[in-house]
Amino acid sequence: MSGWTPRPGTLGTDDYLDGNALAGPLSEVFAIDITAALGTCAGCGTVRAIAEARLYVHAPAKLLRCPACDGVWLRLDERDGRVIVDFRGLTQLTITLG
Repeated sequence: MSGWTPRPGTLGTDDYLDGNALAGPLSEVFAIDITAALGTCAGCGTVRAIAEARLYVHAPAKLLRCPACDGVWLRLDERDGRVIVDFRGLTQLTITLG
C-alpha cells in the first residue's frame, strides 16, 4: 500500500463518508461493532470513535482518516477474496466488550 497523502487543504467536505460506512466490511473481520471502538491517532494523539473518522472510498483502498488532523488511521483493501487491513496510523484501538 502506498503512503499517499494529499496536499493539505485539498480534501473537500463532500469527498468522504463517516466511519460508520466501514461497519459492513469490518464486520467480516471483527465479531463486534468496530465503529464504537476508540482509535488513538498516531499523528496528533486525538482519541475518537471509529464512527467519527472520515472514510474516503474513491481510492484503490478505503482510507479512514483522523477527524482532527486528516492523518490516515487505517487502509482497508478488499481483493481476491481477501481483506487487508493496515492500522499503522493508529497507536491503539480500544474496544469495549459487553
